[in-house]
Amino acid sequence: MTDKVLDRAMLADGKEMLLIEAGEHVAIRVGKRSLMYSNEHGSEDSLGRIVADAVAGVTRPRILIGGLGLGFTLRAALDRLPRSAKVDVAELVPEVARWNKTICGAYAGHPLKDRRVRLLIEDVGKVIAGSTAKYDAIALDVDNGPDALTHPGNANLYKRAGLERSRTALREGGVLAVWSAFPSRTFRKWLEIVGTVKQVRAEPSSPGGPRYYIWLATRPDGTKA
Repeated sequence: MTDKVLDRAMLADGKEMLLIEAGEHVAIRVGKRSLMYSNEHGSEDSLGRIVADAVAGVTRPRILIGGLGLGFTLRAALDRLPRSAKVDVAELVPEVARWNKTICGAYAGHPLKDRRVRLLIEDVGKVIAGSTAKYDAIALDVDNGPDALTHPGNANLYKRAGLERSRTALREGGVLAVWSAFPSRTFRKWLEIVGTVKQVRAEPSSPGGPRYYIWLATRPDGTKA
């Protein structure tokens, strides 16, 4: 079956992002690289659940998710977060937000319709840079992780200065969670800027499927921003 292009988005660097229909499912692709699929989202589900569990002891948790994608990370987090939670979702590409509201929102159960969610059409790096002790957890589901970037500007999220800004944006005891398709000893070391680091492997969507990585860095209690 031939893939069908449902819509296109032109990125700031001149690359084209495509929303592709393949049978009953959709995918988002840049160039020859497929970034996400509606039928393979086990690691995104893991990221959302991990972030929600990280704030389980907070009465009114405030979460920031960087990267909307097809909405599965957001959906998994919402399914575990209390009604008192507030979730900011920063998505750089306006078309991706529009696709979630129209063409492909049903795949993840229309998470943008949840009243706990505030959608920001903005670079998540700028949201983080403008925040001080605001979030109990930050989840970065951007590109394919620190070592494989679709948007070169996102590299600033993963370098030391960017991680220091994430630390500042977190409240005491807050958690930074980073999704990646690849392991990286260097990045794990840099994460110690934020706090105590733990790495987990996300479960694949199906047996034998690709395995992905999630890093967690917890900011210590009592540490000034």
